[in-house]
Amino acid sequence: MITVASLVILLPFLAAATGLLGSRFPRGLRGATSLNPGTDLNADADRRAAWIAVLPTAISTVLAIWLAYATWAATGQGAADGVTTTFTVIETGAVPISVGLLVDGLAASIAVLVTVVALAVQVYSVGYLRGDRRYPSYSSFISLFTSAMLLVVYAADLLVLYVGWEIMGLCSYLLVGHWWEERANSRAAIKAFLVTRIGDVGFLFGIFVLGTAAGSFRIADVIAAVPEMSSGTLIAATMLLLAGVAGKSAQVPLHVWLPDAMAGPTPISALIHAATMVAAGIFVVARLYPAFLGARPTLDVLAVLAALGMLGAALAALAQDDLKRVLAYSTISQLAYMAGALAAGSRDAAIFHLITHGAFKALLFLCAGAVIHVVGSNLMSTMGGLRRELPVTFAAMTIGFAALMGLPPASGFFSKDEMLAGIERSLSAGPLTDAAAFLLYGCALATIAVTGAYATRAWLRTFFGQRASRPEPVAGEAHAAVPGVPATMRRPIVVLAVPALLLGFARIGDVHWGTAVLSLTVALLGAGAVYAVWRSAPQTDPARLLGPFRVPCERAFYVDSVYTGLLVRPVLLLARLVVRTDNRVVDGTVRGSGRAALRLAGLVRLVQNGNAQLYVTGLLAGVLLIAAGAVIFG
Repeated sequence: MITVASLVILLPFLAAATGLLGSRFPRGLRGATSLNPGTDLNADADRRAAWIAVLPTAISTVLAIWLAYATWAATGQGAADGVTTTFTVIETGAVPISVGLLVDGLAASIAVLVTVVALAVQVYSVGYLRGDRRYPSYSSFISLFTSAMLLVVYAADLLVLYVGWEIMGLCSYLLVGHWWEERANSRAAIKAFLVTRIGDVGFLFGIFVLGTAAGSFRIADVIAAVPEMSSGTLIAATMLLLAGVAGKSAQVPLHVWLPDAMAGPTPISALIHAATMVAAGIFVVARLYPAFLGARPTLDVLAVLAALGMLGAALAALAQDDLKRVLAYSTISQLAYMAGALAAGSRDAAIFHLITHGAFKALLFLCAGAVIHVVGSNLMSTMGGLRRELPVTFAAMTIGFAALMGLPPASGFFSKDEMLAGIERSLSAGPLTDAAAFLLYGCALATIAVTGAYATRAWLRTFFGQRASRPEPVAGEAHAAVPGVPATMRRPIVVLAVPALLLGFARIGDVHWGTAVLSLTVALLGAGAVYAVWRSAPQTDPARLLGPFRVPCERAFYVDSVYTGLLVRPVLLLARLVVRTDNRVVDGTVRGSGRAALRLAGLVRLVQNGNAQLYVTGLLAGVLLIAAGAVIFG
């Protein structure tokens, strides 16, 4: 198993290295003049890059599926702990670092999600970025992104996990800023990088606290040592880890980078939101769940943050005009739902929803990319009436929105039911305090209603009504409208629609029908309210039902503005002060000493100018002064 897991990680990594170094050869650099008339070197490089990216990812997907099947079969035979292998131990003088892999049910399941979505994104990108001059590097960075997430999933040591964790941060920066010519895109990439780095500082210290307390960074050793750790150690470690989780999984208060990250190509949004980056935070909490269960105050904090995040992000999604930002805030909300389930003690329900969410959110983003490809804009105000023009995309996106709302028989119905049931149980018995559990449950029910509302609004505005006239292109739009959707974009959409629709039947026996009926009723109430408002005036935005709260929701409750006022501007002011101090004090001292030396040299130069008459005059003046002094004072 470990050999197969190694291949699953290494194949995308080798694809990344080969794509970066070999996709432009042996025919030369992209854009070079061809020796053979009619040969398009750019197309040749793109074709090579596509094969280099897609084929290893496909093999890795097949191996990950086989590995998951073998792991589940072994679990059925009683081998529940998984398989761990250490390749080497690096002595550090204190706590050693073990380079090894861990394959268990959790890792195998998430690895299948990562590889399937990555493969769909790679195939989809062939059509979506056709003609893009940086496609070879783009496809290579996706492969590196995939390999890094797989390293996080299979890592048996916390520091090895941290390596993959940080490589993902680099890849997100490179891919979000793919179209860096637009300043807004490069700023979005920098924002994503810096905000997640803030959380990663705490995450690294949390790893150090756990590793030092356990005497090992091996995940199995850390979990085994949890009962022996003091409550203070566990609370400190998990609180620090929670900072990194909030950054990577875009949770309150470090969620502000994710909506702006929509500046990257839409397939990257699908990869980040469904299978990598944001999924890593939820995965790490699940991986180290015994440590979090031993730190009840941390779970209370997680529950409060999740409650605020799930409802706040859902309300923000209800007011957005940009289709991708609707889905971005939806991701923040759904991840907060998973975090809430983890806080309530329902680890399996959170992981099940992580998998179903990966399927239907990847589907929604790829469908959104197809719509944007045809319309040439992200704005829903420029869309409408697309169900006949894009029948496959319409059907697939309908499945995706149904899963997002939790409508049967889509997969989200089953996974959301399990999470809500777990949160409901925490009201009477669970790791949370009564206040935190009540807040979490109330926000969870309200979020279901708002989710039904914003999903219905996006569905109606995109596919129904009349097609709006296309406005002038706006800054940041990388696509002009094109007729039709290429087959390379349609096929991944069709494939992902299957698990988005049917994946939930794997847990059909675990449905809590009372909770499911309540959830369905609340979701339909939200959807029905939006439909009634839209039906009364199809050409207007149903978000008007928010009334005076629409602008605050559209601005995501001004969190970015608060950060700008409290953090960004003071830091910039301090930076300007440091620059001015450096220029005027530090550099001024150096320049002043130089000017003083020059002035002194000028004075010395007056008596060393080569004029013999001046020298004799000075000599006589000196003799006279000496003689006068001798007479006067002698």
